[in-house]
Amino acid sequence: MARIDLIIPVYNESEALPAFHHSLRAVLSNLPHRFRLVYVNDGCTDSTATVLKGLAEKDEDVCTIELSRNFGHQAALSAGLDAFDADAAIMMDGDGEHPPGLIPEMVRLFEIGYEVVQAQRLDAGRRGILLKRITGGIFYWLINRLGETRILDGAADYRLLSQSAVAALKQMPEYHRFFRGMVPWIGFRTVLLPYAPPNRLAGRSKYSLRKMLRLASDGMFSFSLAPLRLALVTGCVFLFVALLEGAFVLSYLLRGMRNQLVPGWASLMLVLLTSSGVSMLLLAILGVYVGMIFQEVKRRPIYILNSRRPHESTVQGKEDKRSLNADAQATVGATSADGVRSE
Repeated sequence: MARIDLIIPVYNESEALPAFHHSLRAVLSNLPHRFRLVYVNDGCTDSTATVLKGLAEKDEDVCTIELSRNFGHQAALSAGLDAFDADAAIMMDGDGEHPPGLIPEMVRLFEIGYEVVQAQRLDAGRRGILLKRITGGIFYWLINRLGETRILDGAADYRLLSQSAVAALKQMPEYHRFFRGMVPWIGFRTVLLPYAPPNRLAGRSKYSLRKMLRLASDGMFSFSLAPLRLALVTGCVFLFVALLEGAFVLSYLLRGMRNQLVPGWASLMLVLLTSSGVSMLLLAILGVYVGMIFQEVKRRPIYILNSRRPHESTVQGKEDKRSLNADAQATVGATSADGVRSE
């Protein structure tokens, strides 16, 4: 029987929490596994803390974590992962937009061998989110072409992670968190689980435009060094234009049409374009080094081990067995030698 932790960050969700918890418990009661509900209070300013206290008093499987202030959704998820102590973890929001009805299927997929069960939000046909769909589409299009990690469009922070996947995420201590990119980065056997998100149980979304832009920038700059290489492209363009300008001026000189050139203009443009191109190339070189430093200070693991065969204990056992055999042969050899000498 697997033990599963549900990590649920909440921020000013006092109105929705009781109904959410009731619906969640209704689903979990039909499963034979042991569940622990880890609610992370992300610096709520309403009565969410009181509601969570009441839930913990009535339900012994409820664990609450209270942050000192509002650190953000990704930080709250990180706090829940740090408290993880089970065979698998399920990340989900507590506003009702992540339907608990997906949990049985997530657990089933986990039991047949998937390490990551990623829920994929399908927003087609929903009202009032046209702008969000357009901006989200542009963001995922950009990051998947500029970055090195494929990030799924519509991937929500609603997923099941195995113990190995959680351990891998804990090896990524970077400050600016973007789990929608970090989870694909660690790899492991992954399956997608599409769903149509229901409406919120109560209240409004706490993700303002400013927070969405901040999350997008964290994802863009954490998983792509393309902005740092922009100077390289710009410098090459400037030098190419300088080359064209030089060829243009040279053609006039070779044809004896020097008098048709504006005095000083050609030399000025050639110097400006060349110097700008060289400056941008030097900035590009600096950007490459900055990018390397940026990757170093994030302290991501160089690789993540999925399995190893034979296990270390097996290898050690074989080495011990070889050592014993060698000792035995040495003892036999010594005994034989003593017998020969005695004769």
